[in-house]
Amino acid sequence: MNKSLIILLLAISIQTSLELSSSIDFKVVDAYIDELMTKSTTKFPAWNMERKLQGKESTWDYIDGCMILALLEIYSSTKESKYLTFSDSYIDYRVKDDGSIKGYNKDKFNLDYINGAKNLITLYKLTGKKKYKKALVKIFQQILEQPRTKEGNFWHRLTYPNQVWLDGLYMALPFYMEYDVLYNKSSNINDIYNQFFNVHKIMRDSKTGLYYHGYDSSKKMFWADKKTGLSQNFWLRSLGWYAMALLDTLNKASDKNSANWNKLKNIFIDLCNSILNYQDKTGMWYQVPNYPGRAKNYLETSGTAIFSYALLKGYRTGILTDKKMQNAGKLAFEGTCDKYLKTSNGKLSLEGICLSAGLGPDTNKVRDGSYEYYVGETVSKDDAKGVGPFILAYNEYKMLK
Repeated sequence: MNKSLIILLLAISIQTSLELSSSIDFKVVDAYIDELMTKSTTKFPAWNMERKLQGKESTWDYIDGCMILALLEIYSSTKESKYLTFSDSYIDYRVKDDGSIKGYNKDKFNLDYINGAKNLITLYKLTGKKKYKKALVKIFQQILEQPRTKEGNFWHRLTYPNQVWLDGLYMALPFYMEYDVLYNKSSNINDIYNQFFNVHKIMRDSKTGLYYHGYDSSKKMFWADKKTGLSQNFWLRSLGWYAMALLDTLNKASDKNSANWNKLKNIFIDLCNSILNYQDKTGMWYQVPNYPGRAKNYLETSGTAIFSYALLKGYRTGILTDKKMQNAGKLAFEGTCDKYLKTSNGKLSLEGICLSAGLGPDTNKVRDGSYEYYVGETVSKDDAKGVGPFILAYNEYKMLK
């Protein structure tokens, strides 16, 4: 048989399998989400493994913010009241009548603290609780005062001076855009775009199309290259945070199809095309995506789920127009379920989640951005950094079916 014909038939077979494959039992996943809510209290949620390992009550952090955001997305698509009731109860416990938030400290200037404010916007719209609006104003004040690099980007936090992490763009900029559109007549929109454009200019690797995890504009940190200020490697979840930051900001912007909006859209499309080059045949991606099969590297749940969500929602909302993006997102979700959604003693669990990874500070030289560091971090299960994105991807996947 002609070699070209064989390749064509194989491509058609793969395309068909991607479009038709659906072995996901929705009832099983729904039961898993219900169980997580049932086992959780406002003080001790079942999904915050970092706090659980420390034996501490959960506070205002981005981890819980990810989970509540995912539950509110399910509510948006299903209108099942249990998701809204749980989310409102969880956030209501932390926000006082004057808008102050238990566990939130503006003066730490930590971008991670801003992530949960996205849920305040949603809940204020749904419940009309005035204290949520007061809390929003307090958190937006952090945006106004957040220290910046010489290029104009937010510091990741006060204890990480002059540093831009891909994670931080997701934590802050979609909220910044939504708040600005709702309450400031988009007066800061160029600032938001420019922060993305700086990252594209400085942190993107031209050979792979991927982005380095961190950038130190002072070029002084031990993990930063002395000439470029960049960290050493690409980390899957940080790339995912960045992809979601781009997608969510595009969808919340008020100037769709403007020159800046289209430029940001093209950056998102370029990232999606680039990450597809590293997708494993299982549909998943590796913890360090550009080293598939290297010793100790592993297929990782949270980053894969994030890209599944970004690809599926990107296609659904019309920002991505190539069908291969949707198919890749479907395959990523199905592959994650096949490999890491496990049953033990009748209970479901989501495995393969990198518990945490970061860069520095100087007191923690282990976090040096090396390959060995990323593949050596703790792998957990049922942590919201994986479960939240998994639910977001599930919600998009379920809408397809």
